[in-house]
Amino acid sequence: MLTQEPLATHDGRPGNRGSVVNIASQLGIVARTTAPAYCSAKAAVIGLTKADAIDYSKENIRINCVCPGVIDTPMVDEEVMKAKSIAPMDRPGTAQEVADCVLFLCSSKASFVQGSALVVDGGYIIN
Repeated sequence: MLTQEPLATHDGRPGNRGSVVNIASQLGIVARTTAPAYCSAKAAVIGLTKADAIDYSKENIRINCVCPGVIDTPMVDEEVMKAKSIAPMDRPGTAQEVADCVLFLCSSKASFVQGSALVVDGGYIIN
């Protein structure tokens, strides 16, 4: 990314050399006593995202992360699925909904988004 020319955009916005999207978690923002190591690791991903965003801004590389909540995948067990009721939307998200957010952050539509942690959790962290 450091050596490539900025990518063209569809509407004349300044292009970027690239976009990195890390995957953290809602539990990197709010913690649960039942998973301190997981929460700490995901908070570290958010911190790394912000630090790298500062370091690579002058190189015209955007770095952000997505923080999913409870997502309906084979990895999520019944105990984790109970947490969906904390979120105002009261449902699990889908992998496609998370992927859509990643695609947005990679697109030129997010050309001025840098160092953000986009929460995709049905409102879990606001409750």
